[in-house]
Amino acid sequence: MANSNVSFGLKPIGILGAAPYSSGVTEYRIASDNSNPIFQGMAVIPLTAGVIDDLQAAAGGNVGIAGVFNGCEYVSSTTGERIFSNFWPGSGADSNFPVKAFLYDNPNQLFTICTSNVVSAANTEAEIRAAVFANIAFATGNSGSTTTGISTATADLNTIATTNTLALRIMGVQDDPENSDFTAAGIPLIVRINNHFNAPTGSIAAGTVSTTGV
Repeated sequence: MANSNVSFGLKPIGILGAAPYSSGVTEYRIASDNSNPIFQGMAVIPLTAGVIDDLQAAAGGNVGIAGVFNGCEYVSSTTGERIFSNFWPGSGADSNFPVKAFLYDNPNQLFTICTSNVVSAANTEAEIRAAVFANIAFATGNSGSTTTGISTATADLNTIATTNTLALRIMGVQDDPENSDFTAAGIPLIVRINNHFNAPTGSIAAGTVSTTGV
């Protein structure tokens, strides 16, 4: 039976350890002239200008990830009204007011993300669970739907490896009867961001924050 999951980006489900989980977000800023759409559930990167931007590389990149976008607030340049949106459309903000972005930015945040494909080396539950503690790249990380405002990011099973520059660390597989077909796309992996900017060694510079998987 095919899985019911569709691509939805990174969906927060908890944090590592026994600490209470509040689904808390932190406010950042988007440049009002940023023409790149940013979708809910999309990983975003920090820029040296003090703002955040879309992931830019579909599979992730070597820039540390600042967090996962949850939504934004800005003042419309046409109506003067305050807009609350689960995605940044890439235009329409009054430059006299800040564009506020809200990110899940805890480096210990856990997310679920769907797999995008089926590969012969990882099409059983045992093979998928054997990949826990390895790293994985996005299949599509920088796109989304302007209708729903939700990211279409998924994870690429072909990229499972110990490679330290891969964007995500696999931490488990979510138990979900509706998405338990390991021979189909849509397997719900539990992941955390591997190359997190807010990790103790985080940096905007390339290659300084990611860690090798086992």
